Amino acid sequence: MPTSARPPANLPAANLPTPSADAQAASQELSRRIAARIAAAGGWLPFVDYMDMALHLPGLGYYAGGSHKFGEAGDFVTAPELTPLFGQALAAQVAEVLGAVANNVAGAVLPIPQKGFPSVTPTLLEVGAGSGRLAADLLLALEALGALPERYGILELSGELRARQQATLAESAPHLADRVVWLEELPEHFSGCVVANELLDAFPTHAVAWRADGAQERGVVLTEDGGFCWSERPATGALAAAMAALPASTPYESEISLAARAWVAEWGHRLERGALLLIDYGLPRHELYHQERDHGTLRCHYRHRAHDNLFWWPGLADITSHVDFTAVAEAGFDAGLEVLGYTNQASFLINCGIGELLAARQQAGGEQALRASGALKVLLAPGEMGELFKVIALGRGIKTPLLGFARGDRCHAL
Repeated sequence: MPTSARPPANLPAANLPTPSADAQAASQELSRRIAARIAAAGGWLPFVDYMDMALHLPGLGYYAGGSHKFGEAGDFVTAPELTPLFGQALAAQVAEVLGAVANNVAGAVLPIPQKGFPSVTPTLLEVGAGSGRLAADLLLALEALGALPERYGILELSGELRARQQATLAESAPHLADRVVWLEELPEHFSGCVVANELLDAFPTHAVAWRADGAQERGVVLTEDGGFCWSERPATGALAAAMAALPASTPYESEISLAARAWVAEWGHRLERGALLLIDYGLPRHELYHQERDHGTLRCHYRHRAHDNLFWWPGLADITSHVDFTAVAEAGFDAGLEVLGYTNQASFLINCGIGELLAARQQAGGEQALRASGALKVLLAPGEMGELFKVIALGRGIKTPLLGFARGDRCHAL
C-alpha cells in the first residue's frame, strides 16, 4: 500500500477556484499523512477518522491551519458575520438564562475552579467561537441590557482562530476584551449559559450505508494512483446499534454523528444549572432520514461554493453534515437534561425581538439600516437560514419558559 496520496484530478461539478500553490502543498502533505494512517490501519480507514484529520490535524487540518475561513474572504458566512442583530437578539435569551441561574444560586457556594481554569469561573461559555464576531456582539449587547457576565469563556482549540478572536474583540469591544478567557477543555462543573453556533455540524461523523447485505460503515482507501476513494465494511458495535434504530431502508447512504451525541451527553455530567443554546442546520430524525434524502448530507464548503467531492484537496475545504436534532435531544435527556425548547431560527430570533431591533436600526437610517434589512431576510427567510437552521435548548434547573421558544416551539416534532 503506498504511503503517499494526491487529490483526484477531477474537480467537483462546481467550478471551484484553483487553490494557491502554498495551499496545494499543505493539502498534499495532509494527504500523505492520511495515506500513512490508512496504510497503518491495514488499508482501510473509517470516514470519521478521515474527516477528523482533514479538519483538525495540527497545522494542516482545515480548522488547524492558517486559512481565512469566515466572512466574504473565507469559505462561508455565519449568522453573526451577516449582522450584529443576530448577536443582539441572542443576547436577550442569554440574559434570561443568566438571570435564572443567578437567582437559583444566590447564596450558594459555587464549585472551586479546577486547575488551569480562570480564577473566576465563566457563567457564559461559547464553544467554537469562529472569528469572535458573536462574542463581541454578545458582550456589547449584554452590557446594554445590564446583564454583562464577569467572565466570558471561549473554548477554542485552534491557535489561529484564538488569535483572530482576540483581534476581533480588541477592535470591536476593547473595553470588554479583558473579560474574555480562553479554555482548552470543558469545565468539570458549570452553571450558566453555553452557546454553540454552527458547532455540531462540523463534528467528525460516521458515514454509513444500508445495503442489501446489511448495515455498512463507509471508509476510505487508497486508489492505485495514490488518491482516495470510498470502501465499505460491515458496521459493528455502537454504530451498528445506532443504524438499527433509524428509519432507513436499502439502498441508502447517510451519516451518524456519535461524537455530537457524546458531546451533548457530557454536559449532563457537567452542567449544574443553566442551559445549552445550540444553533445549527439540521432536521429532526424523521425528516433527516427521509427516503428521498438517500445520499446523505455530507458537503464541502470552499470559497462560498458547496460541493460533495469529499476527497478534493483535503484540508482546504470545510466538511459538514446536517445535525440530527432528535439524537441531540435524546442524548441530553438520557444524560439528565431537560429539553427546554426546539424551533427554527426564524421563530427563535423573532421571539427574541430581532424585529424590534431592526426597527430601531431603521429609525437611525443610513446604509447600515439597508444592510441590516437585507441580512435579516437571509436570517429569517424559509428558503434561506430561517428554516434550515434550528435552535435547541437543553438545561437543568431552569423553571421559567424560555423567551426564544414562546411561540413556534416544535418539541413535539422531535
